[in-house]
Amino acid sequence: MKPVRPPALHPKSIGILIPVYNEEATLAKIHAALAKSLSTLGIAEQRICFVDDGSTDASWAEIEKLCGRDPERTLGLRFRRNFGKADALQAGFSELDCEIVITMDADLQDDPKEIPAFLEKLEEGYDLVSGWKRVRRDPLHKTFPSRIFNALARAASGVQLHDFNCGFKAYRRDVTRNIRLFGEMHRFVPILANAEGFRIAEIPVEHHPREFGHSKYGSKRFLKGLLDLVTVTVLSRYLRRPAHVFGGAGFASGSIGFLILGWLSANKLFFGAEIGNRPLFFLGILLLLLGTQLLSLGLIAEMIARLEPGDTRRHVIQAIGRRKS
Repeated sequence: MKPVRPPALHPKSIGILIPVYNEEATLAKIHAALAKSLSTLGIAEQRICFVDDGSTDASWAEIEKLCGRDPERTLGLRFRRNFGKADALQAGFSELDCEIVITMDADLQDDPKEIPAFLEKLEEGYDLVSGWKRVRRDPLHKTFPSRIFNALARAASGVQLHDFNCGFKAYRRDVTRNIRLFGEMHRFVPILANAEGFRIAEIPVEHHPREFGHSKYGSKRFLKGLLDLVTVTVLSRYLRRPAHVFGGAGFASGSIGFLILGWLSANKLFFGAEIGNRPLFFLGILLLLLGTQLLSLGLIAEMIARLEPGDTRRHVIQAIGRRKS
C-alpha cells in the first residue's frame, strides 16, 4: 500500500524561526536577506520570529529595532536566561501558526536564498525537509566530530540523513504541532518526526563561513549529543513497548549469568572443583541479579505505559475518511 500523500503545497502563510544567542552583529543583515527572499515567494502572510535565548549582548535591542521597522511581519520573543536551542524552537513553534515554518541559525552561515528550494522539496509530498551542509565552512574540530555523530545517528535511528544537526529546516504545520522539543533534542527532530510517520527529505544547502561572533558549540555538546542520541532512540522505538528494551537486555544478562552458574555447578558436582572463590562465580551471580532487575523494570514500565492516558498512547492522524451519505 502506498503511503498517503500530504496535500499539495499552496501555502497562504510562512514563518521564519531564528533562535538567537549573542548574535547582535548579524540580525539586521539576516532580516534584510530574509525580506528580499520572502518578497519573491508570493505568499500573503509572512512572519519572521526571533527568539532571544537569554543573550548577554545587545541582541534583544537589535530585535526590538527590527520589530519597530517591520511591525507587520517581525516579532521577537525573549527568555529570561539561556534555556537552549530546543526550548527556543519550541517557543517559536507555539507562537507561529503558519502552514510552513522554516528554521535557520542567526549566524549568517545559512543563506535565505535557499528557502524556495525547501518549498519545492516540500511540494513533492514531504513533511520535513532538512538542509545538508555538503561543503561545510567550519574548522576541522567541528566537522570531524559532526561526521562521527551523524554516522552514529544514522546507524541508531535508521533515518538516512547526512546532516542531522543542520539548523536549516522546513516543516509543515502538522510536524510543528506534533513534535515536542526539550533538552538538546533539536538535533533529532528528523528522528522524532520519522517515528511519528512523517515523510523526511534532505537537500544540499550552501554554507557560508562565520564572519561575526564565535561558535556556541564545543566538545561538551558532542558528549551531550551522544547521550541524547541514546535517549531519542529509546523514545522513538520503545516508548510504547518499554519491556522490549529492558526485557531484552535483562534476558540476555540473566541467560549469560545462568549459563555461567550452571557450568560452575556442573564442575562442582561432577569434578569436585572449588568455585566459591572464583571471580567467574561472582560474575554469574551479578549477571543473574542484573537480568532479574531489568526484567522487573521492563514489566513495571510496560504497566505504566498501558495505564498512562497521555502521550505514550498518542498517534498522529493524517486524515479521516468518512462514507458519504
